[in-house]
Amino acid sequence: MFYRTLFTVVFARMDPEQAHHLAFTGISWFGKVPGLRTLGRGVVAPYRGTTGVRVFGRTVPAPFGVAAGFDKNARAVEGLTNLGFGFVEIGTVTARAQPGNERPRLWRELDLRGVRNRMGFNNDGAPEVARRLARLRRTRSGRQAVIGVNIGKSKATPLDEAAADYATSASLLAPYADFLVVNVSSPNTPGLRDLQAVESLRPILVAVREAADVSGKAAGRPPVPLLVKIAPDLSHADIDAVTDLVLELGLDGLVAVNTTVSHDRGPGGLSGPPELARGLEVVGRVRGRLGADKVIIGCGGITTAGDAQAYLDAGATLVQGYTGFLYEGPFWAGRVNLPLLRHTAHATMHPQEFSGVGPFGESA
Repeated sequence: MFYRTLFTVVFARMDPEQAHHLAFTGISWFGKVPGLRTLGRGVVAPYRGTTGVRVFGRTVPAPFGVAAGFDKNARAVEGLTNLGFGFVEIGTVTARAQPGNERPRLWRELDLRGVRNRMGFNNDGAPEVARRLARLRRTRSGRQAVIGVNIGKSKATPLDEAAADYATSASLLAPYADFLVVNVSSPNTPGLRDLQAVESLRPILVAVREAADVSGKAAGRPPVPLLVKIAPDLSHADIDAVTDLVLELGLDGLVAVNTTVSHDRGPGGLSGPPELARGLEVVGRVRGRLGADKVIIGCGGITTAGDAQAYLDAGATLVQGYTGFLYEGPFWAGRVNLPLLRHTAHATMHPQEFSGVGPFGESA
């Protein structure tokens, strides 16, 4: 109740990007100040120490994580985990640093409890983010965090050079990632969604897989799991084609779904509750085609633990969100994760459980 009042009186009256920056700064500090870290472990994330979920050769403390877009530059990973997220997907990171699209580029859709954005992959670039992740992984809390890295195409890179651009990012970032996500589904970089066509996507994934394997091996890491993030606006035939490509190339899975352009609200992709039904449909379709031995991260429209459980029931291995964070406040992740973990504790073994040796030394 307090946060909803604060949101209505303060945040909703601020410029959306300014409000995000203010909240992001606070969350970043929440991961750095010792007293606040203790508060997070003891109060905000009381599920610490539970069994968690085995995925990607690591124990993910809880199945609900934060989606790419919130922490583009790996500045708040510790704060986000202390707030109760089971894992953090940073990015989208591009090979070159870029400012993103001109403002305004972020809008609240209050009547939908949604967000519309055309940010355009504003980020510090793969070299700087890699340096930041390297420093983070040298700390105990940094090694414990489960971190996915979402990579995209630099805006200045022509589409016919996309594979090399993605490979550059993969080479730099793979040694520090628990999993890599190839983002070809943002609507805010011109031409990017065209890369979801199988004939364009195949060389990108092959190049990323090769670059990630070479750099990971040089760093003494096992191959990093590789996933593809798809849009909710693809036809069923296109979804099936991308899913079949994942199987053909032996990739590790999919993230479904990105923001949608199927709306009449203005420019940019829409996220939030309007995406829930389509996200569940896509996850169910993908799971039916992939079988049980691939990872699916369900994303889109999650507000409650019930929404997240619906994704897991549809076939997701893990779930993630972002927009609900804005509307539900700092305790949101814990409120979602606790019921999921209680449900998991009383359920049989989840069919999508992946064990092995994690990239940062945690053995099964």
